[in-house]
Amino acid sequence: MSDVDINATNPSIISHVSIGTNQFDAAIAFYDAVLGAMGIRKIMNFPTAIAYGREFPEFWVHPPVDGEKATLGNGTHFGFFARTKDEVHAFWEAALANNAKPDGAPGPRKEYGAPYYGCFVRDLDGHKIEAAFWDFSLMDKPE
Repeated sequence: MSDVDINATNPSIISHVSIGTNQFDAAIAFYDAVLGAMGIRKIMNFPTAIAYGREFPEFWVHPPVDGEKATLGNGTHFGFFARTKDEVHAFWEAALANNAKPDGAPGPRKEYGAPYYGCFVRDLDGHKIEAAFWDFSLMDKPE
């Protein structure tokens, strides 16, 4: 990890999220490729848990700690900031090349507002993940 003071510089409001997997090695290979397409990397590496981020360990992948099978949460999904529309497409292409199921091709979503451009896939365990680029220059300006 970098020598940055996480408490002073981290813009996120969430410390981290974790997802369970039933295929740890395959999930790590998947997330290495998919998140790597957006400049997100392994920050912490333990025998049964990996944390990804750009600077901080924000997204963890591991088998459930209770030893039970990982299951999906209905309505739960994980969104990752893309820095450009090209990163949204790189995420999409890497995900599909690594056996993700498509769940919403890259593009705008009018229901999310003009600034939004993103895509959705299902990972190897069926978790819904998203890459989203927000172009706030397209935001409606107050009159």
